[in-house]
Amino acid sequence: MEANTRSTGRLPAAFLTPGSSSFMDFLSDQSPEMLPGKRSLPPLQGAVEAPHGTTIVAASFPGGVVLAGDRRATMGNMIAQRDIEKVFPADEYSAVGIAGTAGLAVEMVKLFQLELEHFEKVEGAQLSLEGKANRLSTMIRSNLAMAMQGLAVVPLFAGYDVDRDKGRIFSYDVTGGRSEENGYAATGSGSIFARGSMKKLYREDLTEQQALTLVVQALYDAADDDSATGGPDVARRIYPIVTVITDEGFRRLTDQESSEIARAVLERRLEEPDGPRAALL
Repeated sequence: MEANTRSTGRLPAAFLTPGSSSFMDFLSDQSPEMLPGKRSLPPLQGAVEAPHGTTIVAASFPGGVVLAGDRRATMGNMIAQRDIEKVFPADEYSAVGIAGTAGLAVEMVKLFQLELEHFEKVEGAQLSLEGKANRLSTMIRSNLAMAMQGLAVVPLFAGYDVDRDKGRIFSYDVTGGRSEENGYAATGSGSIFARGSMKKLYREDLTEQQALTLVVQALYDAADDDSATGGPDVARRIYPIVTVITDEGFRRLTDQESSEIARAVLERRLEEPDGPRAALL
């Protein structure tokens, strides 16, 4: 939104008047056409070919939560990008993993980051983790018109709840419906395979390192059966994006840390080609 400052050198009154703590409400009032769900689309002439991102996984452990995603984006049966980033910090204690139409998903994440920052500046306090999950649900619901035309965004939200002193995971459907997941969750085209992998390996008493290994193992298993999910690419040195959120805040693992976990998973698979029976033991 461009402020008209040429005549007076001051921001318009709308920028200086106290109002809602929601940045989306402010944008809806001042420039609704900038919201993704408010844009007018041409008549649908067929399937929309746009890069799509999958797969996102999350797992909680005593003291926090881990959120990770593979690096592949597809467009139809083609690989559109091999090193796309799908996991982003929402604020200090939460993160979002995106699945669906990549361009719209990244734009939604940026708007969500602004929404949380705007609330904190106006109210002088952070939203609760529950409140953040609800705000994201509203944003997904506002994109329903585009979703009906094939441009859906279905993220996975995870964070550390400072009030409850534990990590929590929230999944969504295309209409904005929100569900809190117990222990682990996955979204995207490879989610059914990733969830099956985590179902066998997950325990409530996992250490942080075991939880990190779990999500990378789940992404590897998803890539083994889903062509839209990219596994660890040793030749190109492309590894999953892995993040961990604890009471110390959000942290993204370095490429070196991610590669070490991915290589350990690959070595384990070479030793046990029929499955990771003891991957976390």
